[in-house]
Amino acid sequence: MDVFVIGGGAAGMMAAIEAAVSGCKVTVFEKNEKLGKKIYITGKGRCNVTNASDMETIFANINRNSKFLYSALYSYDNNAVMDFFEGEGVRLKVERGNRVFPESDHSSDIIRALERKLKSLGVEIRLNTCVERLIFTDDACIGLELKGGKKLLADKVIVATGGASYPATGSTGDGYEFAKSAGHSIVTPEPSLIPLVSPAQWVRDLQGLSLKNVELTLLSDNRPVYSELGEMLFTHFGISGPLVLSASALYSTEKGKKKTVTLELDLKPGLDEDMLDKRVLRDFDEQKNRQFSNSLEGLVPKRLIPVLVEKSGIPAETKVNSVSKEQRKALVNALKHFEIPISGMRPIEEAIITKGGVKVGEINPSTMESKKKKNLYFAGEVLDIDAMTGGFNLQLAWSTGYLAGRSED
Repeated sequence: MDVFVIGGGAAGMMAAIEAAVSGCKVTVFEKNEKLGKKIYITGKGRCNVTNASDMETIFANINRNSKFLYSALYSYDNNAVMDFFEGEGVRLKVERGNRVFPESDHSSDIIRALERKLKSLGVEIRLNTCVERLIFTDDACIGLELKGGKKLLADKVIVATGGASYPATGSTGDGYEFAKSAGHSIVTPEPSLIPLVSPAQWVRDLQGLSLKNVELTLLSDNRPVYSELGEMLFTHFGISGPLVLSASALYSTEKGKKKTVTLELDLKPGLDEDMLDKRVLRDFDEQKNRQFSNSLEGLVPKRLIPVLVEKSGIPAETKVNSVSKEQRKALVNALKHFEIPISGMRPIEEAIITKGGVKVGEINPSTMESKKKKNLYFAGEVLDIDAMTGGFNLQLAWSTGYLAGRSED
């Protein structure tokens, strides 16, 4: 059986490996000059291969269409992924949040292991090769046409072209066009795991300030949709950092519904309001004759003080010994409910992943085969699947790629 895989990323390489293991003659078509270009930049260049949590946790971190992924994840789970790379000579380690990385901290080790395996299985790799379109009969996909017009026939075609994020890595939405040509519906691609934009000038003025051990809550129309403890960063356009990227996955842009989105920080998550009030009182007792604005350095970073003063409503020059109980309550409230207005997300080109893609109701979840055209399969980010940060998205790529490569008519 001749199998063509379009896309040499995580899902594509895994699909090619499994198809070759199954005894197929496999060719990978990659328009870039090398394989795994997006893998190189995952996990800040370290490659968060998967997540070592139990299956319940993995499913809890999938944002959409988790039921569709049951067959894929149970056919090729996180333990299978770890066993594969360890078996290919890549030593792995587990870090905070059960994130799995190569021990070397080099994503290139992961790519080299995949390339070695492909080579050992005799998979043909065609780099710098752009697929123009798919070739169909009435009910099946029978091959593809390359840029330049050359037509090639195959028994099976797997589309693993990625989403629309990080186009410099080759993810330019080609797969959506291939899917449409086969009669598939596309759930509008949107950015996910992406920095957020704020219209507030004071946010941009804080550019470069990092906050650690804060609790971030994302509110959509005043309803909490995400809350987590961690780290964030102020930027020249708004906010970024691990907490913000995760929160962005739940940023709603439902059609026809304009939602008011706000971020709220708890700057002192380790203290409830009563404990925090007592802490503030102690600080005030130690510096009774100082101005209010000069008494806050023990509570928040210096650059944040002017904003906190404004949010508290207490005049900056007020003497600490004259701050009333009600004013102190306002300060505590500002520390526990520090609001940051949000006006949108950065462009999809800057997103770590894409949410949206080929509608999963039109794909057989047990095989990843199209329900529209026989012998056509989809794997990875081109599908309408996405998850939180922490190695979960790569796991979805490995699992769907494995299933697409393994499945036969």
